Amino acid sequence: MAGHEHHHHHLSLCFCDLMRLLWSLVMPCVYLSLALTLLLLLALLGLRMWLQGRRTSRRAQEGGPAVAFFHPYCNAGGGGERVLWCSLRALMNRYPNVSFVVYTGDKGVTGEQILEGARQRFNITLPRPVTFVFLRHRGLVEAGSYPHFTLLGQSLGSMFLGWEALTAFVPDLYVDSMGYAFTLPIFRYLGGCKVASYVHYPTVSTDMLSVVRERNPRFNNADFISRNPVLSALKVVYYCCFALLYGLAGSCSDVVMVNSTWTLGHILALWRAPSRTSIVYPPCDVRAFLDIPLEGEDEDELEEGWEELGRELGSEEEGRGGVDRKCHSIVSVGQFRPEKDHPLQIRAFRKLLDRKGDGPGGREALRLVLIGGCRNQEDEDRVLMLRGLCQELGVSDRVDFRLNVPFEELKRELVNATIGLHTMWNEHFGIGVVECMAAGTIVLAHKSGGPKLDIVVPHEGRQTGFLADSEDSYAAAMETILALSPSAKLEIKRAARESVGRFSDQEFEACFLAATECLLN
Repeated sequence: MAGHEHHHHHLSLCFCDLMRLLWSLVMPCVYLSLALTLLLLLALLGLRMWLQGRRTSRRAQEGGPAVAFFHPYCNAGGGGERVLWCSLRALMNRYPNVSFVVYTGDKGVTGEQILEGARQRFNITLPRPVTFVFLRHRGLVEAGSYPHFTLLGQSLGSMFLGWEALTAFVPDLYVDSMGYAFTLPIFRYLGGCKVASYVHYPTVSTDMLSVVRERNPRFNNADFISRNPVLSALKVVYYCCFALLYGLAGSCSDVVMVNSTWTLGHILALWRAPSRTSIVYPPCDVRAFLDIPLEGEDEDELEEGWEELGRELGSEEEGRGGVDRKCHSIVSVGQFRPEKDHPLQIRAFRKLLDRKGDGPGGREALRLVLIGGCRNQEDEDRVLMLRGLCQELGVSDRVDFRLNVPFEELKRELVNATIGLHTMWNEHFGIGVVECMAAGTIVLAHKSGGPKLDIVVPHEGRQTGFLADSEDSYAAAMETILALSPSAKLEIKRAARESVGRFSDQEFEACFLAATECLLN
C-alpha cells in the first residue's frame, strides 16, 4: 500500500515538473514567434519595395502606366477569351497613353499567332500592339496535376504562377480575367497594384456545398465520397474552409465584375464586397445572326428568301419557306462535357418521340442535332457513350452528332432549327442560348442559372423562350413549341431577338469601361 502511494506521489512530482518546464517555455516561444513574424513582415516589405522600384523604373522608361491581364489560356478560343480581347480593345480605344500586357501560359505560339487566332475566331483586331509575357509553369494550375484536393492545389498553383507573372512584369493595374482569385492579394499587397477581376464562374459555390451535404454524386463529387457519410462530412469541412480562403482572396479586388445574376449571388455571398461588384454581361457575337430573316416575317417572299439563304449557307434543304416543313430539327450547342448533360437531351427526345408516335408529323418529322467541340480523348469517349445511349433507347436514326464544326455550319444549323436545346444545370451564363435566340430559334433552356435569371426572361412583357428541368418537362415543352401556330412562334422569336441586344459587344464595352473607370482615371 505504501509502495503504491509512493509511486503515485512520484508521478505527481513528475507531472508538476513537466508543467513547470512547459510554462518556462511559453515566453521564449512567444518571443520566437514575434521575431519570426517580424522577419517575415520585413521580408515582405523588402519584396514590395523591390517590386515597386521595378515599376518606377519601367514607368520612367515607358512614360506611362501599364495594365496587365492574367489569362494563362488566352489562345483557347472560348467565351472567356472573347471577354479578354473585347476588354483590351475597349481599353485601348479609351486610353491611348496606357500600355497593355497579357500574361499567358500558351506554348509553341508567338504573340502574332495568338492575335491572328483572335481575329479569325472572333473577328477582333486590336487597334494597338499588346505585349505578351509567356509563363513557363502553367501546369501548376491544371486540374490534372492534382488528382486529390484539386481546388486547393490549383489555387496554390495559381499563386506561384501569379508570382512568376509579377516578377516578370509589374503593372499599375492588374486584371484577373480567368477567375484565379488567389493571385489578387499577391499583386495588391506585394506588387502594390490596383486590382480588378472578371469572374465567369466562382471557384467554389454554395451549390457545390449543397451537393456534398446531400451526398449527391454530381460532377465533382465521386461515388465513394457520396456513399460514405464520414468522407462527405470531411469534404464539407474542406469546402467550407476553402470557401473562407476564397472569399478573403477575392475581397482584395478593388473592382469586381461578374458575368450574370447567378454568379453575382455567389460572389456577394463569398467575397462580401457589394459596393465594388457589378454585372457586366459577356460579349456575344449576335450581329452574325441578326441579318437572318425570321421565319414567317414576309409570307409572300418567304419561300424565295429561304431558298436564297440556303444557297448562301450551303444548305441542303430546299423550299424552307413553308411553315409546315417535313422535318423539325432540335439543335443543341455545347462542348461534350459532363455538366452539359447530353444524356438528359437524348432521354427527353426519346420521350418526345413516344408522345408524337409514328403518324404524320411524328417520329420521322423530328431530328435531334448535337453540335459541340471535343477537347480531348475523354470528350471523344463521352461521345461514344452518348452514341451507345442513342442505340439503347432506339433513337440513333433520329440523332446526329456534329463535332468541331466551323462557324458557318453552326450558323446554318441554327437557322434551320425549330428548337434550340440547353440542359446544363446552373449554367453561369449561356452564350449558346443567346446565339440561338439571335438566330431566330425558339430556345428551351434549363430552369436554373443564367438562362433562367438573365437570358430567357420576358422582354417588354413578351415571352422569349421556354424553361424546363426534367425529362418529362423537356419533352412536354418541346411538344408545346412544335404545336405553336406560326404567328405565335414568330412573336416569341421577335421578342427573343430584340432582347439579345443587351449582350452585344457594344454593351459589354460600355459596361466594362464604366466599371474600371475609377481605377484608370
